[in-house]
Amino acid sequence: MVRSSPTTPLVHPHVDLRALLGLRAAADGVDWPRIRASQLRSGRRAILLFFSAHVAGAGLAGIALAPLAPEWLVLCWMALVLTIAGWVTLSRLRWRGDTALTATVGEIRRTALEGIAIGLAWSVLPFAFGALANARANVDIWGAITLVLTATAITTGALPLLSLSFIALLGAACGVTLLLVGAPLLAVGAILLTLLLGSGSLSRGRVLVLLRANQMALVERDQTVSLLLREFEDAGSDWLWEIDAQRRLMRASPRFAVSLGLEPGTLSGIPILQLLAGPAWENGIFTAELHALAEKLKSREPFADLPVPIEIEGERRWWQMSASPKFDERGVFAGFRGVSSDVTEQRRATDQIHRMARFDTLTGLPNRLHINESLAAAMTEADKWGARCAFMMIDLDRFKAVNDTLGHPVGDRLLQRVAERLRRLVSDNEMIGRLGGDEFAVVVRDARDSARVEALAQAIIDTVSRPYELDQHTLYIGASVGLALAPRDGRTAETLVRSADLALYRSKDKGGGVFHAYEPQLHIAAEERRVLEIALRAAVEQGQMDLAYQPVVNARSGGLIGFEALLRWTHPELGVIPPSKFIPLAEEARLIGTIGEWVLRTACHEAARWEQPARLAINVSPDQLHNPAFATLVAETLAASGLPADRLELEVTESVFLREGTSAVAVLEQILDLGVRLSLDDFGTGYSSLGYLTHTRFSSIKIDRSFVQSAARGTREAIAIIRAVVALADSLGMATTAEGVETEQEHEMVQALGCTRAQGFYFGRPLPVREARMIVSRNGNETSRARA
Repeated sequence: MVRSSPTTPLVHPHVDLRALLGLRAAADGVDWPRIRASQLRSGRRAILLFFSAHVAGAGLAGIALAPLAPEWLVLCWMALVLTIAGWVTLSRLRWRGDTALTATVGEIRRTALEGIAIGLAWSVLPFAFGALANARANVDIWGAITLVLTATAITTGALPLLSLSFIALLGAACGVTLLLVGAPLLAVGAILLTLLLGSGSLSRGRVLVLLRANQMALVERDQTVSLLLREFEDAGSDWLWEIDAQRRLMRASPRFAVSLGLEPGTLSGIPILQLLAGPAWENGIFTAELHALAEKLKSREPFADLPVPIEIEGERRWWQMSASPKFDERGVFAGFRGVSSDVTEQRRATDQIHRMARFDTLTGLPNRLHINESLAAAMTEADKWGARCAFMMIDLDRFKAVNDTLGHPVGDRLLQRVAERLRRLVSDNEMIGRLGGDEFAVVVRDARDSARVEALAQAIIDTVSRPYELDQHTLYIGASVGLALAPRDGRTAETLVRSADLALYRSKDKGGGVFHAYEPQLHIAAEERRVLEIALRAAVEQGQMDLAYQPVVNARSGGLIGFEALLRWTHPELGVIPPSKFIPLAEEARLIGTIGEWVLRTACHEAARWEQPARLAINVSPDQLHNPAFATLVAETLAASGLPADRLELEVTESVFLREGTSAVAVLEQILDLGVRLSLDDFGTGYSSLGYLTHTRFSSIKIDRSFVQSAARGTREAIAIIRAVVALADSLGMATTAEGVETEQEHEMVQALGCTRAQGFYFGRPLPVREARMIVSRNGNETSRARA
């Protein structure tokens, strides 16, 4: 919609003198080529008057000189003046005339020659005849000179270079002649007249330039305005209207009526609010925007870009209206004059952008921004009425495994199915949205019935946990929920979200598939975790960690085979921090890679110093194996330490194979090619599958201590599992290591079940490095036999 018409500013009153005289090409940002054409055109139009003045002046001077000078001499001078005046006149008349749009600076400069020529011709008069004239003749001569000076200043003022050249030469000649004949006062008068006429000629030329420049600016502005008005009319989306003091329509563009679905010419005298209200005018139910417009008209205030909804043939459209009050010549309010436009499409586009900014594109649920806005509004409303609201955070259990194994497209469709189920669970009292990834959230506006809120949390878990049939796959996932109530668990949206997140963390910590409400202890635990993470980072930087070495023995003979390097951390203030506490924290904080590299280097350099070739076992995190550079790190460490590759055994867990499409298996193959051994740790727990044994070439399987302890208590399932693992390992040529052997009874049991190796407190606790060296030295021979 056209808002305003840009105008060309009028020329500044200052005019560059050199440009005016033609001594420079351009200045002041003025279109001088067109100005020069206007100068020459003005000089052409007045040139006949110029010639007439010179003819009259020459005639008067000739009459005055006839009795005093030889006739032939006077006639020769008159012929010279008239010839040069005629030449100047013809030169001006021969110029291109009214059709010329521009002129060069050279054409302006050539007028100086004309001025000099005519000036020199007239200068002969005072020099040649001034001394001969009597008093009466002098009056006539000076009258003739004054006539031509004044006429030239007037008629050639548009060409200052011509007029000034003429005036300066003739005025100077008169002044010098008067001084020579002993009339200094008249000489001063002649000089003053010369200056006055020169200044007047220059001023006239300047005024003519300003007038022409402003005329050109006005024409350009008028053309611009006309063009914009034509575009305005042709656009068809804007229209003008005018109402009187009673808000009745006086005049309007035809498009105003067409846009309302009415015939042009039928609107005069109808209140504009009635036209805009449409069918609602009868029942008096008006929109807030129409009320706002009525208030603006009532208060006689100007307004701009005011949106107003219009019902036209059952379709809602949006107009944008701007108007200013008008007053008559006495200052009395006479109504409004304004412009309107149909902005329905822009409004729809804006609404679409608004929706995209607040709704998740994959599921169509409200996104994080919308959720936060709704939660803030719910908390404000609850605080206003002394009520409660609630916030739930939902995290999908086992979704990552689906995403990694079947791919992101299947994962996206699964999220859409989850969103559909969740949407059916909520009422007008709740809003459910997606925070991102596999996290969802629920805002409960009225949470005074805590039992109903908890029932909703359980319903979410039950609904999400039902199986999904997707792309010929039956998928099983679950949900964990964290619940927080306001104002009890937080008086700001940020605090409440934090409380719900802590509760969700507790639900996940319990294994998932449950909901947990926020408790103050959760915040304490989170703070402890935060402090511990800071301390862990400092420990990594300051080298506060140590390695302990636990013996691994031959299960039959009890002879030393090697050691497992175990990480230990003793904080100066917090004391001993167990690995079960800081290892998961290191993985969450992305520190496990740095810590693991230090463990590998330190342990390998230590094992290389042992007098006897005992083996060294090191646990490796899945995050390390998913780094393609890990195999290079192992090779570099072996080379730097001098430890033979067959003495190093890396222990990995089954979880490393859960992430499909990663480089873990390739990294393991590179490590095996170095000659390093691999052991499958904690087999029989978590995600156990015989298929994992086919992923790569393991040299041993470690049986988790939970099976060893259960078998020692006579649990048949545990005994059967150990026997099956031993038989499987034997068939594949692998050794079996029983972990957590703490008593003679357990030792005898794992011997009877066929385990080839054992480790646990029965054979030795994790030892400091010096004690481990002593044991290696003391058991050298047995170590050699056990390894064989």
